[in-house]
Amino acid sequence: MHDPDPRHGVLELREEPDGILHVAVDGDLSEEIARSIAAASRRIAESGREVLVLADVSRLKAIPPDVRKLMASGMVPARHDAVAVLGASFTLRVVATLTARSLRLLTSRSYPVDFFVTEAEARAWLLAQREVIRAGRSPAA
Repeated sequence: MHDPDPRHGVLELREEPDGILHVAVDGDLSEEIARSIAAASRRIAESGREVLVLADVSRLKAIPPDVRKLMASGMVPARHDAVAVLGASFTLRVVATLTARSLRLLTSRSYPVDFFVTEAEARAWLLAQREVIRAGRSPAA
């Protein structure tokens, strides 16, 4: 038996009663974690619901270059109708914004991402985005 790699992240992933997919990673974002998040997003999309993600990144340590490349290339396909990011550092804000722009260029879809200090603000924004989507308007990018 070997000791677990302390850099390997631990994923907390749950679908909440209000329809929000809550994602939190403690440690590094691995390819396995990215694929798990994508699979949960696909299940929600396939059920016909909006994919609203609350990403708590306050304990996220790093997104290795190979994982960023995998996500940006679309090799981990997932639809996200809106993503609220909680607890992001400046560097992570830049990476998330660039990833959203890359996905927008690759898929011609809007990937609204916004950053929040409190969970209440993040949830309120996500639920407002859902109402915009249901009304047939494009969500705010």
